[in-house]
Amino acid sequence: MPTIYPPVGFHFIVAFELFTVSPDDFRFQEVSGLNAEMEMEAYKEGGNNRFTYQLPVRSKYDDITLKRGMLTGSGIIGWCLDAMENFDFSPTNLTISLLNENHLPLQSWYVVNAIPKKLQMSNFNAQDNSIVVETLILSYQYFKTIPV
Repeated sequence: MPTIYPPVGFHFIVAFELFTVSPDDFRFQEVSGLNAEMEMEAYKEGGNNRFTYQLPVRSKYDDITLKRGMLTGSGIIGWCLDAMENFDFSPTNLTISLLNENHLPLQSWYVVNAIPKKLQMSNFNAQDNSIVVETLILSYQYFKTIPV
């Protein structure tokens, strides 16, 4: 049965294809950057000065940014630290799924060959009453939309 209303953007899960992840590793506060863009090349046709043709060249994908409260003993952070500290990159795939009220996927995006690009911790401030937030930026080859 088709959904009448647009889905909400706050019920989702991110699943990494890593062997060392715990169930808590699937929970993120925010996912952004799931964007695709077509790179175009201008082509000038001889004798035609009114316009140029825009020809598609290749798809370009933005980096994905994941945010969540800091987890100790996280397999995903261990994977990131292995890449950052030891220069041991192990590309992995991940699935980002938007869920319905029954916790079933409405639509999913399969991200191929992701590697960590940046790992950032939020500021520590004794005057602020906030949690520590991990920000993970991933670079990857492409994603596929998986309709459900």
